[in-house]
Amino acid sequence: MKRVSVTFLFLIICTLLKPVHGAQCEQDEYNDFDFWLGVWVVTTPDGNSAGNNTIQKDYDNCVITEHYETKDGPYGMSINIYDKTTGKWYQTWVDKTGLRLQLAGGLHNNAMILYGKRKTKEGKMIDHKISWTPQQNGSVIQHWEMRKVDNGSWRTLFKGIYTNSSLSSKNLHVN
Repeated sequence: MKRVSVTFLFLIICTLLKPVHGAQCEQDEYNDFDFWLGVWVVTTPDGNSAGNNTIQKDYDNCVITEHYETKDGPYGMSINIYDKTTGKWYQTWVDKTGLRLQLAGGLHNNAMILYGKRKTKEGKMIDHKISWTPQQNGSVIQHWEMRKVDNGSWRTLFKGIYTNSSLSSKNLHVN
């Protein structure tokens, strides 16, 4: 009888815990950045190759990871997550130059827009704004801008056009 009770209790506990584990990141907001998922060829607006980017969901669809490569090999990566307690998306970007950029924001008019601040070598604060905008043809435009905190004019640091690698005839292969 004792063995049946322990087994029964174990089954009840397992049944109660299973849905909690699988349902952590199923709200619609966790899918706001799904338009960026894929294997992409990245070009500049003038058509020059900027690299390849692989964006995928990991960790039970709770985290989006990005792995960016140029013709010279791996360059950088980001970790992206929606935090339901704040209602914001967060990105941490790191790369081989030692840059660490932390951004926060969300979906605005169908574009993901994230903002952050970072100090320059001289100790001055710089605002960063990166937007990802899906296009009707399936591509995504990424626009990275910066400005000095005391100056209101944004300056483009990078603008890239993401084209699905299976659709691109200019597929950049990195070994």
